[in-house]
Amino acid sequence: MSDTTIPSRRPSARSLPLAGPLRLARPSDMWLKPATSVVVATAIPNLVLFSVDRLDLVMYTMAGSLCALYGHNLPYARRARTVVRVVLGMLAGLAVSLVTASLTDSVAVLIAVGALLAAGQKLLCDATRIGPPGPVIFSFVSSASLFAPQRLGQVPGHLALTLGAGAVSWLVTVAGPALIRRQGPERQATARALNAAAAYAAEPGHRTRRATVTAVHAAWQTLLAAGRPTPVRRALERLVVHAEATLSAGAPIAAGGAGGPAAGTGSPAADPAVGIGSPATDPALLRAWAVRTRGRGPVPTPPAAPGTAAELFGIDAERAVLRPAAAGADRRALLRRLGPGSPLLPVAARTLVGCALAGSLSAAAGVGRPYWAIVTAASLYQANVTLSWNRTLQRTLGNLLGVLVFAAVLPVTRTGPPALIGCCLFFSFAAEALITRNYWLGSVAVTPMALLVLEYAGSHPAGELIGDRVLDTVIGAGVGFLAAVLVTNRRAAGRVESALAAAELARLHAVQTLAAPRSTRAALDAARHRLTGSLVELREADDAAAGEWWQRALPQEEVLAAEQAGHRTLAATATRQGLIAPAPENGAV
Repeated sequence: MSDTTIPSRRPSARSLPLAGPLRLARPSDMWLKPATSVVVATAIPNLVLFSVDRLDLVMYTMAGSLCALYGHNLPYARRARTVVRVVLGMLAGLAVSLVTASLTDSVAVLIAVGALLAAGQKLLCDATRIGPPGPVIFSFVSSASLFAPQRLGQVPGHLALTLGAGAVSWLVTVAGPALIRRQGPERQATARALNAAAAYAAEPGHRTRRATVTAVHAAWQTLLAAGRPTPVRRALERLVVHAEATLSAGAPIAAGGAGGPAAGTGSPAADPAVGIGSPATDPALLRAWAVRTRGRGPVPTPPAAPGTAAELFGIDAERAVLRPAAAGADRRALLRRLGPGSPLLPVAARTLVGCALAGSLSAAAGVGRPYWAIVTAASLYQANVTLSWNRTLQRTLGNLLGVLVFAAVLPVTRTGPPALIGCCLFFSFAAEALITRNYWLGSVAVTPMALLVLEYAGSHPAGELIGDRVLDTVIGAGVGFLAAVLVTNRRAAGRVESALAAAELARLHAVQTLAAPRSTRAALDAARHRLTGSLVELREADDAAAGEWWQRALPQEEVLAAEQAGHRTLAATATRQGLIAPAPENGAV
């Protein structure tokens, strides 16, 4: 372990940052894809409804159009399945809301159903790891629909509109891009891994190392899910291995710590530490590979160890092993994440309590349709209290500024349907363009778009809309964060301990596989991917627990030692496979 001793921490109540959560970051490298997809997926149904003079039905097509925001980081085979599930999930939530709205006018019942839906959507999205924008879109649609006038006989037709718009979203998100660039997601994921590795090679540190582990793991997951291997995907696999190998080049060598002697004895059989040649440690070369990988030209071909230059580097055997049981394994993993001991349950409980209290208080304050208070509270809950505070601050600022934007553009939108449609499309695009810089900046565009959707069904008094939205925002944010503080998460530290044990088991398995004289490529691949996944889970568990309040001390030294030992073992597997040439004995590059 390094000379710096990191004592165990006991997270408790602490001062909350104000400026940090509002700082702008660099935009995502793929913001344009969801932005253009949602605009196209929204424009087609809107123009059809405009042509038949039924813009009052836009709320139902919008539910399907918003599904175009999901799945852009996935390979096309998995994206196709994921977007179908998103559409079906959206349809299910909307069906519950519309049926409930048609059967009762009780505000208390509507709020209770909205809170239950928000908690269930949060739990399912976290368990299935549906990426951005996560559950907030589902919560927005289902909560708003609860307070829309509805008759039971209208429900099937409205659901059919959502399903039709969802089909358009699937075509825009999956079919179109797949025809244009069949291996785009794999190339993007590999390029992100190379850029993260370049950042770590240039400035070794805990932050850049963690980012590299996460990016490499995501790249492997993308390549595994992409389908049958092709020459391009094989070349991408070799590039990801080079990115992975940087983790040992700059990592401090652990000595002792978690895991006993194997964590850092220096014994080749126990934990072989390897030196890595220059391709893995040259930031400029890694970035150059990333640029070429992201482009449309040939994928760069990095050097390999002598005698293996002509060998195809793949994970075919692992694909063959995983494919038959993939569906069953996915279901079992999902059930484990939803089980009684799931670390996701406390966050879902916060969502339920916060949404119910926010909606009830908003109704008591005189808001006729308090769905925005429910949505505001639902949007706050992140992995821990500290991150939830950050989102509270961002959401409040973004919504209040967004209300001002809505007040400014409302007179323009009321000049006619084309102006209303155009403004909604503009804010849809702007939201995706800005939200990766910071959530509050994206909320400045999301808020007027959400308010303008109400205008399709008819004009509402501007003062009432603005006043209700401001009141709902303040109540939802305040009560929602209070629920995050009061509903404690005692399982966070236990999750870290479980992740530590799993990471050590995965590392020992990889070490044993390395020590075996006749280890197959499939066995080494499987050991490497298992270890990478366990390190990502360990980092996620530690990050979540570090921002949680009211729990026992966290084993920071053990986490650091496990990460360091795991990274060195990962690099050793790459060298053993011949994917990366080892450094000379004297350490020269």
